[in-house]
Amino acid sequence: MEKTKVLFVGVHNSARSQMAEAFLHQLAENEFQAESAGIEPGMLNPIVVEVMKEVNIDLSNNLTKSVSDVFKEGRSYNFIITVCDKANNEHCPTFPVIARQINWSFKDPASFTGTHEEILAETRFVRDEIKTRVENFVKTHHLVKF
Repeated sequence: MEKTKVLFVGVHNSARSQMAEAFLHQLAENEFQAESAGIEPGMLNPIVVEVMKEVNIDLSNNLTKSVSDVFKEGRSYNFIITVCDKANNEHCPTFPVIARQINWSFKDPASFTGTHEEILAETRFVRDEIKTRVENFVKTHHLVKF
């Protein structure tokens, strides 16, 4: 059976999209093929790496990827899920491809300020929100094929 292909898109592919990709791999790797990319790829967020290790997911060797490079390679997806923070005016693009686009809004861990512990706490909250969203996505779409 062919896996449902999902692309998670963030601004920098440094935090939220990486977490979503990792959770989909962890929760339903047999049914879904997950990737992530960014509009303007940056550097992997070390705080995100730290909070993901707390849930036994190692992102430390991940690289950030560009959305334009992914599409230039001719890849196609059943779902494109954007994870930009609409409340803070982060704009994720609409993609002119044959895929169902879903928009999830999460705060960007790169914008968090405070002590290391405060930033960790906020990032953990986002991590847990993303995991819940991915779990619900799997429950809702595990049999959807195009």
